[in-house]
Amino acid sequence: MRDSVSPQTDRPLPRIGHHTLPNRVILAPMAGVTDRPFRQLCRELGAGLVVSEMVTADSRLWHTRKSRQRMIHRGEPGPRSVQIAGGDPQMLAEAARLNAEAGAEIIDINMGCPAKKVCNKAAGSALLRDERLVADILGAVVAAVDIPVTLKIRTGWCAETRNAERVASLAEDAGIAALAIHGRTREQRYTGAAEYDTIAAIKQRVSIPVFANGDVTTPQRAAEVLAYTGADAVMVGRGAQGNPWLFREIEHYLRTGREHAPPSADEIASTIGRHLRALHEHYGDYLGVRVARKHVGWYLASHDPSRAYRSRFNRLEQAEQQFEFLHELFRGDAAAIGNGIHAA
Repeated sequence: MRDSVSPQTDRPLPRIGHHTLPNRVILAPMAGVTDRPFRQLCRELGAGLVVSEMVTADSRLWHTRKSRQRMIHRGEPGPRSVQIAGGDPQMLAEAARLNAEAGAEIIDINMGCPAKKVCNKAAGSALLRDERLVADILGAVVAAVDIPVTLKIRTGWCAETRNAERVASLAEDAGIAALAIHGRTREQRYTGAAEYDTIAAIKQRVSIPVFANGDVTTPQRAAEVLAYTGADAVMVGRGAQGNPWLFREIEHYLRTGREHAPPSADEIASTIGRHLRALHEHYGDYLGVRVARKHVGWYLASHDPSRAYRSRFNRLEQAEQQFEFLHELFRGDAAAIGNGIHAA
C-alpha cells in the first residue's frame, strides 16, 4: 500500500450501465444489516450507491415477512440495486425479472457470501467452485432483464483455488456491468487481512468497472486501496456498522485530500435517534425493538468496553424505553459519548 495518495479527481466517475455514480464509495450488501433504514441513512451520509440485503432467488419464499421487508424499495432514490442469491440459473433469471418489475434498477448477483447456510445450498461463494455454472447463471440473468446486472465475488473458495480472475473474465463476457471483489477467499470468511493484489490484477484484465471491498474502514485506507488497485470505487461493509458517517468522510477525502470534520456529539445523538425511529417504523414494535439492539449496539461498542450499556439496552422490551435510554445516555456526557462512538 502507498504511504500517500492524491485526491481521486482525475478519473471519470464509475458508471453502471447508464447510471453514473455521484462518487466512489458504495455500501456493500450485508444480510441482516443493509435494510431500508440503514440504506437510506448511509445514502444521506454520502454513499454513492447502496445495495440491498440479499433476496432469495426462490420466489416461493417471498411470502415470508423477512423477504417482504427486504423487497420494499418504494420511495428510495435511484439507482435502486437489489441483490439476489441462489444457485439455479433459471430461478435467478426469474427473480431478476420480477425484481426489475417491482422497481429494481440494478440487479446484483451474490457469489460472495461465505455463510454456511448459503454455501450449503450451493449459492453465494460456493458457486465459485463451478465456473461452468457461474457462466450459465450470469448469461441467464443478463438475458432476463433490460437493466444492468452486477456481480459480487470473493477471490476464490480457498487459497489453493483462487479463480477470481477467470470469473471476472466470464463476467465481462456475459455482459456484467460492474464487478465487486472482496479481497478474501470464502475459507477466510472475515479473518486475516484483505489482500488487494487480486483486485489490481482483475482491474488490469477487464474493462468493466471494478469495486474493491474488504477492510475499508478509514478515508485514508479507501484512498490507498483505490490508488493501489486502480479500482473504480471502494465498497464499504462492516466498517460502516455503527459509523455511517464514514461515507461522507471517504467521499470528502477522495475529492479534496483533506479530512472531514468528525460528527458532533449532537449529530451523533440525532442520527442514532433517527435511525432508531426508522427501524421501528419499518419493522413494527416487536421486531423493531430486536433489530434496534444490533444497530444501537454497534454505535455504542467503542464507548462500552464492558458491554454495560449494550447489556442494559438489550434488556429493554419497548420502543419508548429504547428512546428514553438514548435520551438519558446522551444527556449525561454527550461529548464524551459522541467522541467515543465515532472513534470506533
